[in-house]
Amino acid sequence: MMTDRDDLRFAAGTVIIGKWHRKQYRLVKWLGSGAQGTVYLGHDGTRTIAIKLAKDRASLISEVHVLQQFETLQGGPLGPSLYDSDDWMRGGRTIGFCAMEYLKGESLSSALKRKPFDWVLVYMLQLLKQLSQLHQAGYIFGDLKPENLILMHPGHSIRCLDFGGVTRIGRSVREYTEFFDRGYWGIGSRRAEPSYDLFSCVMILINAALGKRIERSRAPQQQLIHLIKTNPKLATIHRPLLQGVQGHYTHAEELRQALLLEIMASPQPVSPQVKRHQHRQQRHAIKRNQNNWRPAWAAASVLITAYILFVVIYVM
Repeated sequence: MMTDRDDLRFAAGTVIIGKWHRKQYRLVKWLGSGAQGTVYLGHDGTRTIAIKLAKDRASLISEVHVLQQFETLQGGPLGPSLYDSDDWMRGGRTIGFCAMEYLKGESLSSALKRKPFDWVLVYMLQLLKQLSQLHQAGYIFGDLKPENLILMHPGHSIRCLDFGGVTRIGRSVREYTEFFDRGYWGIGSRRAEPSYDLFSCVMILINAALGKRIERSRAPQQQLIHLIKTNPKLATIHRPLLQGVQGHYTHAEELRQALLLEIMASPQPVSPQVKRHQHRQQRHAIKRNQNNWRPAWAAASVLITAYILFVVIYVM
């Protein structure tokens, strides 16, 4: 039996010709499938692109409109640039598609497995700045989760993927993932408003701190409050997280500023590498009966300074 995903699976080398614009694209390889369609790595003759084949043309039209809106936002791109949208006639079927910028990088879900929690905070500060622009344009992202966020190469800028869940403020959220959805936790509705995205941002941080996703208990709100207050990675920023999870912020910039103040007020992180270097220096000092602590602390100071500069340059 053919599944919905198989229905949009085509062999590498397949050529797509737009019905209306007559532009040609070659499928290079399958990248993934979701609720609204299938995405391929493609080529338009001059550049590598991403091509999304839609299951539902009406949904694609909405997503294309959102991508066009993103290009007018101030403060840097939130997602990929849109190159073209058209229909493809294939075996008597009309398949809507769009061609867009291929975002090369690593998904946040993959990065969470190896990145220190402090870096996740930096990415979140960037994301909140971008979400602020999106909310001002009258939309929320909706299905906000690590799989829909990508860390661009080179550098550490964060961008969004899969805009099928983007919803105009005031309407009902159509796509969501339970762990990041406040309705699942019984802490709010699925009405599209900025606080819906902010709840998801807090849940991304909880996911990063725990290293996994958990199921709700019989008292889900108390469960999350307890996690935020007791987890050592979250405790130093628990005040804005509690406000965010309970829907007290109405603007992304409010949560961003509150997090930034807590981060800058708390002791700056020192990487495990620096700690190991410090321990080695201390052992050598004992053996040689010399005071060699300065190189280790100098290294730590440089790393801390670099961290602060990164926050200031990329986030503020």
